[in-house]
Amino acid sequence: MMIASHLVDPAEISVNWASIGGLSHIINEIKETVILPIKRRDLFTDSHLTQPPKGVLLHGPPGCGKTMIAKATAKEAGCRFINLDVSILTDKWYGESQKLASAVFTLAMKIQPCIVFIDEIDSFLRNRNIQDHEATAMMKAQFMTLWDGLGTDTNCTVIVMGATNRPHDLDQAILRRMPASFHVPLPNLTQRKDILKLIMDGEPLDRAVNLDILAGKAEGMSGSDLKEMCRNASMYRVRDFMKSENAYEAKKAQEKSNQASSSKSSSVDTEEMEDFHEALRPITQEDLMRSLDKMRDTKIRTSTSGV
Repeated sequence: MMIASHLVDPAEISVNWASIGGLSHIINEIKETVILPIKRRDLFTDSHLTQPPKGVLLHGPPGCGKTMIAKATAKEAGCRFINLDVSILTDKWYGESQKLASAVFTLAMKIQPCIVFIDEIDSFLRNRNIQDHEATAMMKAQFMTLWDGLGTDTNCTVIVMGATNRPHDLDQAILRRMPASFHVPLPNLTQRKDILKLIMDGEPLDRAVNLDILAGKAEGMSGSDLKEMCRNASMYRVRDFMKSENAYEAKKAQEKSNQASSSKSSSVDTEEMEDFHEALRPITQEDLMRSLDKMRDTKIRTSTSGV
């Protein structure tokens, strides 16, 4: 079944709360309002008001960890995870899209607890208008009808979770079905420090590296931007290594051509060459600052390219 290929077991999800930096306040809210009612249903059997929400919306700028939060929520709650690609719901044949939407909820209910995740949900469930294609309008209506059906069964634990950076484009009927809404903003200074420490954990750093200074100069960057900045900084040492590797190979070639030298002299030269051929050096503050400047320059160029 095509939809089943998008199904992920919680044990196979590599992302957990430890993978997410700087969002402890949002994580705590999700633990209390989403995960606790799922894992401890026995505590809430006498109240229909403390059931897990049927819809959760994660909204905020791109690259701030919305998808990671969704996956970590599924892993923490022990929920099966359907990473729904909206393209699988579209079909040129009349009525097939509604059948595919029905198949999603049928599968989710069979394997519950389950989270149906829709990234860029605004591209699928945006504001309806008269210009919508008939098939698209019918698919949206079918999806929302099936979604409403989850609320009639108090024992059903299927959550539709969506992520978007354009919440104002969502249909009001969709927002009503997603009462648990979490804004995931760009990280502030403290959060940038936490993210950088998480990214650089276990990496070989020069003693002079100061992540606090780096975090202060990285204002306006998302978690994804910070990760790319650190990755690019690490590549500078790889380039330096390749230069030293080429120099090492050149010295080896020269040593071969000097076979007339004494064996003692050759042995000493070989030791010198081995000392010269070192492993990757640590990441330096200069590497990180160069990478930061490059990221800023790229952002400026891309933001003004359409002007």
